[in-house]
Amino acid sequence: MQHRLIQVIGVISTALYAAFIIWIYVAAPRSFKEVATSAEVTVGTYQVDQEKFDAALRLFRQQQYRAARDEWQRADPAQRDARTQFYVAYAFYREGWGRVYNDTALFKQGLAAIDRAIDSAPSGALTIDDPDLQMHTPAELKTELQQGIEPSLSDFNPLKVFRQRK
Repeated sequence: MQHRLIQVIGVISTALYAAFIIWIYVAAPRSFKEVATSAEVTVGTYQVDQEKFDAALRLFRQQQYRAARDEWQRADPAQRDARTQFYVAYAFYREGWGRVYNDTALFKQGLAAIDRAIDSAPSGALTIDDPDLQMHTPAELKTELQQGIEPSLSDFNPLKVFRQRK
């Protein structure tokens, strides 16, 4: 009986080790910190660093969008928090928006971030209650970003310079 127990324990430990190696290969972490973050995501205990998120929000409100995005990256290294990714996308929108033309590269990065926010949101529903923002849902922001990328006849309208940024 004891011989059988040792065999079962050996098979289980080998299977767990193989699963760990496969997980490491798929996750492809570059540091031990990334291994820990990936493990937290897998287990379901992942949380955003609230202090860094708040610092990024202060930078965002001071119109320092690149610095805010960098801080949000540190607050949400796995890019799994819907609210953080929404703000990242909004920062790309604000920095890329222009009275004459929009920065297409920044808007595309904003679209990628808003897609991550939509994918990370529980049941796809996310509403940001921030009075400083004019768009409060990912759908609104995604529409603005898509319209900013797509060329249209309104791009040649000289009255476009009077439009307001959201």
